[in-house]
Formats: sequence, structure tokens, C-alpha cells
Amino acid sequence: MRGAGFWAGAAGIVVAGLLVTRVVQNQYYYFAAYVILQYIILATAWNILGGYTGYVNFGTAAFFALGAYSSLVLIKAVSAPLPVLLLCAGVIGGLLGLGLGYLTLRLRGVYFSIATLALAVVLQTMFVNWEYVGGARGLSVVRPRVPLFTNYVEFLFAVMLVLAVGAVAVAWWIEHSWVGRGLAAIRDNEEAAECMGVPTLRLKVLATTVSGVLMGIAGAPFPYYVTFLEPGSAFDLNYAVNSLAMPMIGGTTTWIGPVIGAILLGTAQQVATVTISSALNLLLVGVILVAFVILAPEGLVGLARRLLVRGRAR
Repeated sequence: MRGAGFWAGAAGIVVAGLLVTRVVQNQYYYFAAYVILQYIILATAWNILGGYTGYVNFGTAAFFALGAYSSLVLIKAVSAPLPVLLLCAGVIGGLLGLGLGYLTLRLRGVYFSIATLALAVVLQTMFVNWEYVGGARGLSVVRPRVPLFTNYVEFLFAVMLVLAVGAVAVAWWIEHSWVGRGLAAIRDNEEAAECMGVPTLRLKVLATTVSGVLMGIAGAPFPYYVTFLEPGSAFDLNYAVNSLAMPMIGGTTTWIGPVIGAILLGTAQQVATVTISSALNLLLVGVILVAFVILAPEGLVGLARRLLVRGRAR
């Protein structure tokens, strides 16, 4: 019954989102919603490794940018349609996650985090010097026409909505399967989990691979969203910071935490961008994150659970 309710709710959200495109005409809402949905995917993907498994990944921008640039290469080379871009970005992101996991997951703590950060720096340097994709100057992209939608921005919103629901569904399945229980055992005490027979290395590699697939897919439509892709926008620090902060604000031990954090923080950032300045986004994230670390270290979900337990005790 719980699974049926989740899938029914997921389908309802997708249908409702598609119906919105027939009612709302203001294009800014689709631009803003695209960013928030994009962060739902990135936060969910980060949480599969950082929240469920306890391995903090600072390389979100590397996977995201790799997905974006793989799309740019395919668009320039063969004018590939969006489904092909999504598939290829997911495969490339997954392969990068697989390789990263196999090579670095024997590292623990801050050493693994530094390795993921170094990956982003190496990839950015590579794309800055790759002239085929524009190098440091960047490259423009022309949006194709799409049927059933009045413009491409609405189409991108609909695509990102489906992808976000799919990413959350993957996280939900992991959390409620033996994989999620194994990842939780690794997070709590990896040595004890290994002694109990949990295949720790295989599960960690699986987590990095799935996380890489989702992050790569999140970056695939990005060239069409910005219409001009350059390394500074693809490797933006906001992706690494937000994908870490959003699960911590919402709660890292459950699939709903990254969704709540992405919606709340993403909406706050969009409002701040319009009313004040986009330069305040990182400051806003920092202030909110520090506040939650002090007042609610388990995130909003953990805070709600704690208040519920206290209410029942009374």
C-alpha cells in the first residue's frame, strides 16, 4: 500500500505539472521551476552517496558539467535529440561514478572528499582547453522546435519534472530495499558492516554509479536551458554547495529530505535573485546551512520526528 501510494503520487505530480503548462503563460516561472527541479535531482543524487552512505562528495559540478558537455558534443556533431542526450549523459556520468568509486572509495573521510573536488578541477581544466566545445569562450546552442508546447522552456520544464520524479523514485526504491539497508549500515559503522558480511565495496561503487547517472542526466538539458555553454556556468560552485546543503537542510536519512531542502532553498534563491541579487545565493545558503547545523543538525525531517516523539511522550 505504501508503494502504491508513492507511485500514484508521483504520477499525479507529473500529470499536474503537464497541465500547468496549459494554464500558466509567464515564462519566468518555468525558468525558475527548472532550476528547482534540477536541484531536486542533484540533491537526491548527492544524498544517495553522501546521506545514505556517509561519503561526502564535493564533485557534483564535475558530473553535472560532464552531462552538459556530452550533450553539447552530440548536438554539435550529429544534432542528437534530447532522449539520446539524456541516455548518453547518464551512461557517461555512470561510468565516471563507477571509475571514481572503484579508484577512490577505499579512501575515507576528508581524503575521499578531496579526491572528488580534484576531479572537478581536472575536468574543468580539460574543457577550458578543448576548442571543439568552445574552450574558455564557450559555445552557443540553438533550441529546436518541439510539438505540443508553445515554447522550448515549457518543454524543458516538463522534461525536468519527469526526470526529478524519476530520480526521487530511484532514491525511494533504494531506501526501501536491501541496498538502502546496506548503505545505512556502511554509514553507521563500515567496519562492523563488513564484519557482518555486508558487501561494502560493491554497495559503495553502486552508490557512486547511481549518483553519477542522475547527476549526468541532470546536466544533459542544460545547454538548451542556457543556450550558451561555457566552463564557468557548467562548473559553477553553486552546484557543489547546493547539492550538499539541500539534503542537510531537509534531512539526509530519507528520500524526502533532499526534496524538501531543494524546494525551500531553491525557491529562496530564486526569490533573492529577482528581488535582491543573484550574488547573494551562496551567502544565503551559508547562513541557512549554519543555522540548521546549530538548531536542527538532522534537518527538517529529523526535527519533525523529534517533535513528534516529544508530543507522543507527553
